[in-house]
Amino acid sequence: MERSQLLQLILLHTAWLVGSGQLHYSVPEESQHGTFVGRIAQDLGLEVDELVPRMFRMVSKEHKDYLEVNVQNGILFVNSRIDREELCAQSPMCTIHLEMIVDKPLKIFHAEVEISDINDNVPIFPVSEHQLFILESRLSGSYFPLEGASDADIGLNGLLTYNLSPNNYFQLHEEKHGSHRKSLALVLKNSLDREKSPVHHLLLTAMDGGQPELSGTMQLEIMVLDANDNVPIFNQTVYEVNILENITVGTSVITLTAHDSDEGSNKEILYSFSNMASGLLRHTFSIDSSTGEIKTKEEIDFEDIKLFELQVEAADQGSYSLVGHCKVLIQVFDVNDNAPEVSVTSLSVPVMEDSPLGTVVALISVSDRDGGINAQVSCTLWPPGLPFKLVSTFKNYYSLVVAEPLDREREAEYKLVVTAQDHGAPSLSTTSSLVVPIGDVNDNVPTFGQASYTVFVKENNPPGAHIFTVSASDKDVAENALISYRIDEKLWPLSSYISVHSESGKLYALQPLDYEELKLLEFQVSAKDAGLPSLCGNITVQVFVVDENDNVPTVSRAAEVPILLVAPVAAGHMVGKIHAMDADSGYNAWLRYELHEGSGSSWRVGLYSGEISTTHALDEADGIGNSVTLWVLVKDHGKPVQSATATLSISLVASTQPVQADDHLLRMGGSPMALVDTTNIYLIIAICSVSSLFLLVIIVYMALKCQAQLKDAAVHGPGTATLVCASEVGSWSYSQRHSRNLGYVAGEAGIKSDLMVFSPNIPVFAMNAEVGNAKELVPNSSGEVSQVEDLRSLILTLLYSFRI
Repeated sequence: MERSQLLQLILLHTAWLVGSGQLHYSVPEESQHGTFVGRIAQDLGLEVDELVPRMFRMVSKEHKDYLEVNVQNGILFVNSRIDREELCAQSPMCTIHLEMIVDKPLKIFHAEVEISDINDNVPIFPVSEHQLFILESRLSGSYFPLEGASDADIGLNGLLTYNLSPNNYFQLHEEKHGSHRKSLALVLKNSLDREKSPVHHLLLTAMDGGQPELSGTMQLEIMVLDANDNVPIFNQTVYEVNILENITVGTSVITLTAHDSDEGSNKEILYSFSNMASGLLRHTFSIDSSTGEIKTKEEIDFEDIKLFELQVEAADQGSYSLVGHCKVLIQVFDVNDNAPEVSVTSLSVPVMEDSPLGTVVALISVSDRDGGINAQVSCTLWPPGLPFKLVSTFKNYYSLVVAEPLDREREAEYKLVVTAQDHGAPSLSTTSSLVVPIGDVNDNVPTFGQASYTVFVKENNPPGAHIFTVSASDKDVAENALISYRIDEKLWPLSSYISVHSESGKLYALQPLDYEELKLLEFQVSAKDAGLPSLCGNITVQVFVVDENDNVPTVSRAAEVPILLVAPVAAGHMVGKIHAMDADSGYNAWLRYELHEGSGSSWRVGLYSGEISTTHALDEADGIGNSVTLWVLVKDHGKPVQSATATLSISLVASTQPVQADDHLLRMGGSPMALVDTTNIYLIIAICSVSSLFLLVIIVYMALKCQAQLKDAAVHGPGTATLVCASEVGSWSYSQRHSRNLGYVAGEAGIKSDLMVFSPNIPVFAMNAEVGNAKELVPNSSGEVSQVEDLRSLILTLLYSFRI
């Protein structure tokens, strides 16, 4: 409809121009050079031949030389490119006014060349890309104006229509107001969601009505502006984290991340613990409000808390802040950082030494604050070889029981170490010390230090003198080791001689002892403990009375019988022998003889034999009938020396005087036949004694062999004893049943002399300085007197007895 009206206007305008005498031509724009426009010479009624002579020329005042006339043929043609839009812009009619002038005669012709439009311009939008910012909270039906396109062409070529690319949110609205161009707008048909589609890209196309149709486009970028309509969301609703309890303070545990689909401040998130979080959690952990990193603030102990449960919030920074939530479960794993604990819940001490095997001594429990394998504990007992053992009664419970027989005397107290070791890596252990005393049972008899005691006491001791101390020991303790002493008087009463202190074991001599009356006291001392039942031990004590030089030598009265010598007497003739004795013993009874000064030089006396002999020959010239008195001094070897004096009267007679008997017979008051008979009797006795002695030696030897097996020695009173004495000269011994004097008659001087036996192996005793006591030190290498020496001493003693 619009196109037909436009065509009618063009035809009317052309007719008006023709009618006014003005030529009117039309040529499309963009025609090429030389395009035919019209036969202007013919149309003006001019001959072609007269154009040059009449100086035909064409003038266009306001336009360039778009057109030109060929004066050779009178044709109007296009001289240069004509752009209607450049020439006339948007004017509906675009014409070029031409004036043709000819001379001779001068005449002016007018012509008008209309430049017709062609569709050579595409619709053009003000911008090729256009951004729109629309809040996602805008309601459906909202308008958003757009700037339309323009087309330099006119008419149908400039008539534009629009098209919007398909989408779910916008539609194009066109509205025309009169002759003005259409106004365009986008209408929101569905609600926007920035988080779903933050940007919408649309293509707006403008199409003209030309042939061919040209179009132009504009890219629409619709930015959906954020509204705080999204809550921050964590990646997980529940986070599970495993940490070790020995984690270092300040170590990162986890970094939480929450996302907010909004933008700007609506997207900015701050992390924090929930307001409901306990103070313990806030003291243990910290959270970075910007990054969401959770760190430890203090040390963590598995034994206190094994699981932490944190409520964490993520809040955006919108005007109306929205908060997201998540839960963080922090599982604490155990580290073997706790040593086992040992507890003794019951300790029954002391443990009696007669306790049966399996007796429970203590109950022991162990524990470990760690968990899992770190809490598995095993117990051991140290040191090895103890008479105890650990018996597992229940999990982590043990009984300390007696495993071997106990002996308090061997070990009175045991120090045990119980070691509890867990199975962690590395393993930790704890030790606990126990002291287990062993209770005493009266199972030990009091014992003395040696099998028997030998005591030497000097005679003439003061009454009540302490002579010795017996001491017994008992391996038991307390009342079981409280010992009392007493003397066993079952076989021979000793109460008048010896007493013992019941507590100290001191032996006292109740009266002075006389060696000449009593040489040996042998008795048993019993040591009894106070246990229930009580036990008793015995010891044999031999008290030897040691001789002191308290007796003066005694001269036999037979020595005072006058002696008659028949002259002449040869030198060295023995005229007699002093017969003396001493009640003492040993050195104290060993006598020596000396002539008193003034006894004359014709006589001498044997130092130890007492034999008096002449120093030179005597004859009648020496005084027949005169009597000589000799004073012989008899001394012992004691300290101090005791002495006696013997007086001997000797008369010298002539050989013609009858002599009834020899010297010996005269002194003895008998006859020579009696001397012979007495000597024979002695020989017979000696022969018989030697035979008996041999048999006795065999019996004694067998008895000595069995002596070690005898446990209880008989208690003896005064009687036979073997005296062993140490002196500065040497060791010697003799045996006698009773004290007897040693004396010899003059005729037996050759065969009856004092017996001296040297015995180097006799035991040596240490003397008690206080009361003259003595303890045996070291008898010999075997600890007792050699049996061989005893046998030898016995034989010599017997021989000596027979000689006497």
